[in-house]
Amino acid sequence: MNSREFIEAALREDVGAGDLSTLACIAPAATGRAILKIKEDGLLAGVALAQEIFHYLEPQATFTLYKHDGDSVHAGETAFEVSASVHTILKAERLVLNCMQRMSGIATLTSLYVAAVKGHKARVLDTRKTTPLFRMCEKEAVRIGGGRNHRMGLYDMVMLKDNHIDFCGGIEQAIERTNTYLRTTGQNVKIEIETRSIDDVRRVLAVGQVHRIMLDNYTPTQLAEAVTLINGKYETEASGGITLENIAEYAATGVDLISVGAITHHAVSLDLSLKAQLT
Repeated sequence: MNSREFIEAALREDVGAGDLSTLACIAPAATGRAILKIKEDGLLAGVALAQEIFHYLEPQATFTLYKHDGDSVHAGETAFEVSASVHTILKAERLVLNCMQRMSGIATLTSLYVAAVKGHKARVLDTRKTTPLFRMCEKEAVRIGGGRNHRMGLYDMVMLKDNHIDFCGGIEQAIERTNTYLRTTGQNVKIEIETRSIDDVRRVLAVGQVHRIMLDNYTPTQLAEAVTLINGKYETEASGGITLENIAEYAATGVDLISVGAITHHAVSLDLSLKAQLT
């Protein structure tokens, strides 16, 4: 789903056959201004999407930008001012706020995790633990917060997790069948495989034919042992049980990537409001 398709679907859900409140009391030709007020400190995200929403409804809407995606913001500041039809402003208000508040919360939390691994080579990754149909925006917020995106979905990377391995009959079978499938179908995508123990890592190393090894629910001590064993032959990714309090300890092991589902599923929305600017 691209951004235009998302906007169309979201407006269908919210506006439906018409914004009855606005239709009832605002003249169709009325124009006005509104400002996006910051009510909480954090990292701003979703400004570009907000502009796209307003311009979808009214291409002639004009913006004055005071803040941009990725800017640190503080309570009391103004992010932007928009001038448009009052009907446009009121139709867009809730969608803009919902998107920007959610995206800013994710960007803010991501930036804390990124700051916690500063000085180490490890990079913070997101996961597929996202809101259905809002993944594109949530992953953009991760990027704005300084994180990196893992695969977008099930279609752009092979990720052999515990259930794939168990249903397939083991690590060796899963890797061999995957490589055969990709050769047969002519698909050039990366393969990642999950491991749950040092013995699993040894089995993967014996077979090869992957690009990245996930080290799932390892302690920092176990992770350091696995990273040493892999010795740079493949990318390494730590996952599971990683929090803001312990991520630096995991990063210190020399692992390449650390995936953190919490940056999307535990993020708290940033408090913002869109207020009429009366003249």
